[in-house]
Amino acid sequence: MSVKEVLQKSEFYGFLTDEQKELIISTSREALFKKGENVHRSDDKCLGVIYIEEGQLRVYMVSDDGREVTLYRLYGGDVCILSASCVLDAISFDVYIDAEEDTRGVVISAQTFKKIKSKNIYLENFAYKLATVRFSDVMWAMQQILFMGADKRLSIFLNDELAKTGHDTIKLTHEQIAKYMGSAREVVTRMLKYFQTEGIVELKRGELRVVDKHKLKNIIAGK
Repeated sequence: MSVKEVLQKSEFYGFLTDEQKELIISTSREALFKKGENVHRSDDKCLGVIYIEEGQLRVYMVSDDGREVTLYRLYGGDVCILSASCVLDAISFDVYIDAEEDTRGVVISAQTFKKIKSKNIYLENFAYKLATVRFSDVMWAMQQILFMGADKRLSIFLNDELAKTGHDTIKLTHEQIAKYMGSAREVVTRMLKYFQTEGIVELKRGELRVVDKHKLKNIIAGK
């Protein structure tokens, strides 16, 4: 698809003037991020606003000791605004963004987005609404890390993965799960082994299969 065809699917495109549409199309570019590629680092202040056509991006922070804390993931149809932090003056924390799958989309010039936002009240509202939603995602991630036990956090993560994929098998390593949860690999390994002894999961190299969803949901419910 062309840049125009991709952007036409976005929520905000229809609310732009003809002149603004021409400007945003002419200053945007198609992008393909390979699986495992770093899309944005903390020192890349204004890569641009990314409209994701298909694929998956992971947004995360890195602690002083090098531990990664996943804030949220984005999928086809989502817009990544933290890759252009200069667009929102209130954004002051550093994030990293990686491609979890081969990801195709359009990168909108940060300068263009900011310029149109200053003149188009709908785009301005869209940007701040999006920032509010992502802030809520960040607070949810922090709440899990700070206040939930490892067993409940792992259960929520596994249950969410089942809902996303529609399959009982989750093809992720213990290291990857730990990154998503903002935990240590040793903690995840220990909890998964416990879940295995309880008959909740079956473990294989590089993947696991949930065999008792009822027990998993009971842990989430605190039973």
